[in-house]
Amino acid sequence: MNKKRNHEINDFEIVVVCNACRDQTQKIVEEEMKKSKEIKCLNFVQGGKGFAIIEGFKDALKRKCDLIGFVDADMATSPEAFYDLFLNVKNNDGVIASRWLNGSHIKTPQTFLRRITSRGFNFLIRGILFLPYKDTQCGAKIFRREALREVIGEIGVTEWAFDIDLLYKLKKKRAKIIEFPTTWEDKTGSKINIFNVPFQMFSSIIRLKLMNSPFSFIVRAYNKIPEGWRLHNFYEK
Repeated sequence: MNKKRNHEINDFEIVVVCNACRDQTQKIVEEEMKKSKEIKCLNFVQGGKGFAIIEGFKDALKRKCDLIGFVDADMATSPEAFYDLFLNVKNNDGVIASRWLNGSHIKTPQTFLRRITSRGFNFLIRGILFLPYKDTQCGAKIFRREALREVIGEIGVTEWAFDIDLLYKLKKKRAKIIEFPTTWEDKTGSKINIFNVPFQMFSSIIRLKLMNSPFSFIVRAYNKIPEGWRLHNFYEK
């Protein structure tokens, strides 16, 4: 808001998407909405990171916004670091924050296990989907309206691999998305299961690859299997 007062940006809007929140987030946002017309809240019963971001994107696309982005609400990426993305979109179709580029600053290093999992997962993404990015999962990204509008209806992965699906669809549209070094701080209280999530994300990569290949019929057949009989349900039990 100070950026607008200082005329560094012309206009902005903050859309907070509450999806199956069990804490005081919605109440806090509603109080802030009374103080600022730039803040808006969407509330959904369904959970999931990808679902929440897609709904936020769809809402923002209803209005005339040149740039549309998202940032995780846990403040792992600070407002200042997110603003750096805004400054560095330039002539590209989008910019994504990266924790693994030269110039990035990690305030609280990840545990050895999480770092190995993250780097191994990125290796698979680059090898299977040929995405050129060092960090697809950092929760701070900004895109130009037109680039986002072209792919928003095609995104099919709404869980932890949402970012990969989004970037993959943009790559197919020949959108130019760049990485930019960021400042990032790990937050306590993460709900990510270090054992289940990697399996789910790996499954999503394979599914995404198959859906964009002559073998897409495999995924369609899998989708017809009753939910209780699917492999991921057995894994999670």
